[in-house]
Amino acid sequence: MATTFDRAKLDTGALDIKPMTPAIGAEIQGIDLAATDTPSRIPDIRAALLKYGVIFFRDQDLTQEQHIAFARHFGQLEVHPATPKNQPNPEVLRIAHGPKSRGQENNWHSDVTWREEPSLGSILLAREVPECGGDTCFANMHLAYERLSEQMKRFCEELTALHDIARVFAKRLDKAPADLHERFPPKRHPVIRTHPETGERVVYVNTAFTSHIEGISAKESEWLLDHLYATAKDVEIQCRFRWQAGSIAFWDNRLCQHLAVSDYFPARRVMERVTIAGDKPFFTP
Repeated sequence: MATTFDRAKLDTGALDIKPMTPAIGAEIQGIDLAATDTPSRIPDIRAALLKYGVIFFRDQDLTQEQHIAFARHFGQLEVHPATPKNQPNPEVLRIAHGPKSRGQENNWHSDVTWREEPSLGSILLAREVPECGGDTCFANMHLAYERLSEQMKRFCEELTALHDIARVFAKRLDKAPADLHERFPPKRHPVIRTHPETGERVVYVNTAFTSHIEGISAKESEWLLDHLYATAKDVEIQCRFRWQAGSIAFWDNRLCQHLAVSDYFPARRVMERVTIAGDKPFFTP
């Protein structure tokens, strides 16, 4: 049964909003997230996030402390295991690439699905960007679900998959998978999850962290995952954001996947991310 949620009816108040595409994304203009009136605008910003899946802000000259304070309006914050232990603000994950480090986030994924309770959303602030390139693409994974055949929907709705931190971070953190699994064992999530606020059904497997689908053969799992991964590549359910220094993207990890285009090497691209904790994924029949 299709969801009855109507995102067009969400009230975003007096925000000045410019949609990016019919499928996903909107730029919110004329707002300073460091201003004293920001707390009063949080309900409208939250509504915009639910309505558009990812929202963008320009010209935000935020300190790390202001970045953290803005994110805290939406819930508790996570500390990523890739954050250096001696960092003054552990909630900030710095993602920097340049002549000695090619970008590695160029695959379709949702953040930290290897957690028992993956994140609600991520707020990414651009500190330094290349003259051109380094865009980020976003895909609406509810629309990806809606474009599956009815038979495929029913089949996938009964399945679960394992998500494993070691697939990405064993190499990046120079740790053995078994050592990472002591703290972050692989987690089981539904292949199709129900968005906890909208009730929409969402394809919830991704190329970065999903290891396999349970209850079917390895070859069947590989084929089905490839089929589901490919749904994010449909340009009709995407938007693409061109960064400037001071730009912010705030996306709903429960709805969308993203891909950071790594076409700017050897130029520098420096981003800072603060992530809002979420809840355990579920599927409502």
